[in-house]
Amino acid sequence: MKITGKNIGKNPMGSRTTSKATMPSTIMPDRVVIKQIDETAEGQRIDNFLCKLLKGVPKSHIYQLLRSGQVRVNSKRIVASYHLQLADKVRIPPVSCKNNILPVNFEKQMTQFPVLFEDENLLVVNKPAGIAVHGGSGISHGVIEQLRMQHPGWKFLELVHRLDRETSGILLLAKKRQALINLHQQIREGRVHKSYQVLVSGRWHNLIQNVKFPLNRYVTAAGERRVAVAGSNGKDEKIKSQQAHTIFCLQQNWDNFSLLSAELKTGRTHQIRVHLAHLGFPIAGDDKYGDFELNKQLRKNGQDVPLKRMFLHAEKFSCSHPLTNNRLLLEAPLAAELRLFLLSLGEPLNLVSVMK
Repeated sequence: MKITGKNIGKNPMGSRTTSKATMPSTIMPDRVVIKQIDETAEGQRIDNFLCKLLKGVPKSHIYQLLRSGQVRVNSKRIVASYHLQLADKVRIPPVSCKNNILPVNFEKQMTQFPVLFEDENLLVVNKPAGIAVHGGSGISHGVIEQLRMQHPGWKFLELVHRLDRETSGILLLAKKRQALINLHQQIREGRVHKSYQVLVSGRWHNLIQNVKFPLNRYVTAAGERRVAVAGSNGKDEKIKSQQAHTIFCLQQNWDNFSLLSAELKTGRTHQIRVHLAHLGFPIAGDDKYGDFELNKQLRKNGQDVPLKRMFLHAEKFSCSHPLTNNRLLLEAPLAAELRLFLLSLGEPLNLVSVMK
């Protein structure tokens, strides 16, 4: 079922505007706006609500508006941690925002994401590699921004989880706040199952291997954010590490490569990539933790078919449906460029097969 929704109407002219709170829209900088809270924003913290509503406004300015009482709820001052209630009326003062100027013909450049599942609560797409899930760090429009522009009538749309920019595969988005809260609870309680297909450099031997290296985040001398196995990068050991658990299963072997499935038992940033690199089996095409010389050869057609991206694909995701509680089993076929690269490697050395 495909839901298109109705377009959100424009506010009438005037010094003060009242509207129901829907997905973030641009606030006029020359007038006070009153937003009435509906079920899509119920239960959300006021500071988070404003950050999403006032795109381009620094967080420091948003908190200043709250502290000074310029933002009010039901005509009363509130603290940043206040949780919005149904039918609350939020007063938003005139605010100057950075304009999100779209490039010429941007609509023609937007990606049409393959839909794996959709109902009134959920949207599941097969994200291609090379597209960030959200804007930021020089990226103006990621998956979530593009989908919101493609479906302006949808009142609510938020990411349930994230994928790295160069990772393809299953991406869940919630179309109702209660669905988002339910799925986040399932993730925290370990009731969702996620598995990936990944090609590594080297000959992997164990059929099943549990990896439980704790991870630390750090910043490089160049200011780039990275993740490393705790104690492996010479950084301050006082930094609190995060427990991380990945289960790797051997699928196929070639002379110089191995195809694995990776099941995440925890969901840390770059977890699969860092665990494999630490074991000496970097992911083919990984530009952060991989074998850079090998990646260069692969991009220049070191094989019959070049590999110009990281070979990491979110293949399977299972969870309970947030409304019906029925088990939802999702699967995204391996991206075409990855399948072609596997075929170019020739016959595998073992008989385990994943080529469907």
